[in-house]
Amino acid sequence: MSLSRFSWVLLLLPFVYCCQLGSDTEKDFRSWSHYNGDLAGTKYSSLDEINKGNVSDLQLAWRFETEELSGSAWSVMQFNPLVIDDVMYLTSPSAAVIAVNPENGTELWRYDIDPNNKTRGHNRGFAYWSNADTARLFFSKGNYLYCLDANSGDLFYDFGDLGKINLKDGLNRDADNRNKSTTPGVIFGDLYILGSTVGEGPGPAAPGYIRAFDVRTGEIVWTFHTIPLPGETGHETWSPESWKNSGGANSWGGITMDEERGVIYCGTGSAAYDHWGGDRIGENLYANCVLALDAATGEKVWHYQVVHHDIWDYDIPCAPNLVQVEKDGQLIDAVAQPTKMGHLFILDRDTGEPVFPVEEVPVPQSDIPGEESWPTQPLPQPGLRYARQGFSEDEITDLTPAATAYVTDLIKNMEMGSLFRPPSRDSALIMPQFNGGTDWGGAAYDPINRKLYVNASNEAEWISMFEAPKAETISKFELGSKIYQTQCTFCHGSSNSRPSAGAHGFSGLKTIVNSRPAIHTLEVLENGKGQMPVFSWLTDIEKEALVSYLQDKGKQEKIDLAEVSLNFSSDIPWLSTGHHPIKDQNGYPINKRPWGTLSVIDMNSGSIDWQVALGTYPTLEAEGYEPTGTFNMGGPMVTAGGLVFIAATMDERFRAFDRETGEMLWEFQMDAGGYATPATYEVNGKQFVIIAAGGGGIPGTKPGNSYYCFSL
Repeated sequence: MSLSRFSWVLLLLPFVYCCQLGSDTEKDFRSWSHYNGDLAGTKYSSLDEINKGNVSDLQLAWRFETEELSGSAWSVMQFNPLVIDDVMYLTSPSAAVIAVNPENGTELWRYDIDPNNKTRGHNRGFAYWSNADTARLFFSKGNYLYCLDANSGDLFYDFGDLGKINLKDGLNRDADNRNKSTTPGVIFGDLYILGSTVGEGPGPAAPGYIRAFDVRTGEIVWTFHTIPLPGETGHETWSPESWKNSGGANSWGGITMDEERGVIYCGTGSAAYDHWGGDRIGENLYANCVLALDAATGEKVWHYQVVHHDIWDYDIPCAPNLVQVEKDGQLIDAVAQPTKMGHLFILDRDTGEPVFPVEEVPVPQSDIPGEESWPTQPLPQPGLRYARQGFSEDEITDLTPAATAYVTDLIKNMEMGSLFRPPSRDSALIMPQFNGGTDWGGAAYDPINRKLYVNASNEAEWISMFEAPKAETISKFELGSKIYQTQCTFCHGSSNSRPSAGAHGFSGLKTIVNSRPAIHTLEVLENGKGQMPVFSWLTDIEKEALVSYLQDKGKQEKIDLAEVSLNFSSDIPWLSTGHHPIKDQNGYPINKRPWGTLSVIDMNSGSIDWQVALGTYPTLEAEGYEPTGTFNMGGPMVTAGGLVFIAATMDERFRAFDRETGEMLWEFQMDAGGYATPATYEVNGKQFVIIAAGGGGIPGTKPGNSYYCFSL
């Protein structure tokens, strides 16, 4: 069997990148030059000095503390470092850009947007562009995209408005909510192609268009409308006015690219509002789609939708991996897309057709008035479902008899069912939860053996819907409660849930609000701060009500709902109570183990080779339990040394597994969780492996500020 020219290029790509970059320096230097290692998103390295035979000897080479810890329990660093020539590029919990020497971690320079205001803001990586004269580094914080000189850390003032552009500009409507990009895009020629993170609540949300910017000027070169405009293909899959009002359908998890084809590939998220779609009747293209776009023009090559009319918040959370599949004697170029549902879709790279069978299966239908859920959903073959699917009594924890009894009683009045059971008035258990399955960390791909390595979380949550108030009046406290439920729980959590990455939890937020004058909170709502988006579209009375709720005030003060601009009783008549984690009496997940997994999937057979528990609870470990797995956030890396490196777990450890068997060969206890993806590189013949340990974030463990770098 002969390989095509492109097939050989793909197999040799990591080696070519490394050698090409290394030849430009006096050092024997092999780099990690793109987010996730290469444009194909493989997270693969051809380096093999560190291998199965010696990884047990791996030691900490250096540790770099980025900045003083703020003390916030929700600080976070999800960053995948870049190593280009003889410079490593990092970021801090407050999103300062830092250049260091990759051999010893010595700081070379840093750029801090506002050194006197250490507001938190995270991004997962940088993009790098260079020509014979200059090198540019692109990164985002808040609603802005910045362009730095990669050699000095100075802003390029010829880019946008004195070195930055506002990502809210250039949309087809006023995007008075957040529009930022926490995950980098890709460089194609002189274009920087980027997705975005947008609001997901029932209030105004920006559309998640994918755009290409000129790397020198910041001007928008092309835009792909993920919510199609009138006359565009896909417009008919929405309600007629959706293009004016609906938000989301955004590519927030990153982009991969096939340079030879000149095609980018990405996944998109759900449409906003997440849990009621009566104002967006239809399949909702191009939400929840794998997209292939012409990198030069933004024209669609193909799409494949993995969830129709999403009402679960089952975004595609990460970029697909470029892979190859040998099937019926033919080598097929494909993309492999992990999902929050724990489904892997393997699609032909040229056509978007599934390489392995996908069945459209009937699913339960919504009973919420005005909702028209889609009658079927796509389900890949069993070997491509690598996370727990749905919740039933058989899933109740068997950790101890006491835990079984406790959970059985706890959930006795809750509904159970399939993965695609629609949210309803009843409290219902869902698994995987809205963070996955797989989240933004995605998968790693070994192009030599055609194996895909992917981690997943197996935890249940509960969700329910309530009818928006229709009374003529409402108390100021209750109005604030409704605003908080619909606008704030995604980031800050409810009273019994985790917040999202980088945010204070509910109790911490109340403490902050009550420790400062109300005018301070009102100013933050009006102007935004750090990761906190602008809420200027809320009326004064709505902002005051939200502050009253957080201050536990206003229970007797009545407000005329005619003065309330939020669409509680018109456009969005049904709202979610939020995503609620649910635990046993000791704080462990209510379902059976493993609670987190690492799996390897054979691309040729479309089946799981092995699956192991990823992570453990130290208290259970001390009691003699085998690894239980934990909720995990971050991705794996695979190397030619026969190893899979991954942190991601709540036990705050960094591990190496045998890529062939899943046996754990090495682990290192860090001071904070490594909720990031590792990188590896070589200097003067010596291989290093690095991981960001920022802690905090969605897993809710203690914060960190360090990068740990290892070598033999």
